[in-house]
Amino acid sequence: MKYAVMQIRLKSVQSDYMVYVLIEMYTINYYYKIYVMSKVHIKPLADRVLVEPAAAEEKTVGGIIIPDSAKEKPQKGEIIAVGPGKKDEPMTVKVGDKVLYGQYSGTELQIDGKLYLIMKESDIYAIA
Repeated sequence: MKYAVMQIRLKSVQSDYMVYVLIEMYTINYYYKIYVMSKVHIKPLADRVLVEPAAAEEKTVGGIIIPDSAKEKPQKGEIIAVGPGKKDEPMTVKVGDKVLYGQYSGTELQIDGKLYLIMKESDIYAIA
């Protein structure tokens, strides 16, 4: 039996620093809802943020494959969790923002085999 996917929608919601992703798929005969839950249970303190770095480039613009030893650290990522901010300074960034940061910014964390960075909001250069 074959099904043709007619529409796929992704929606992400954050609650208590857990990310829930709702995947809705409409096919000719069925409607599916799949819930995927992330296991990131980290709440940054003060003006710190948790960032998931973007994947490193695999190829150059000319099509040459870059070996692992020559890959540069990514300098962009997505905000996963945000601290409450400093007493007199509320946070500018929010969960889901795509940000640009310095090459050596933040501290690397391995959570369930995935790499994350925890850094101060001041280490973020721009919201992309």
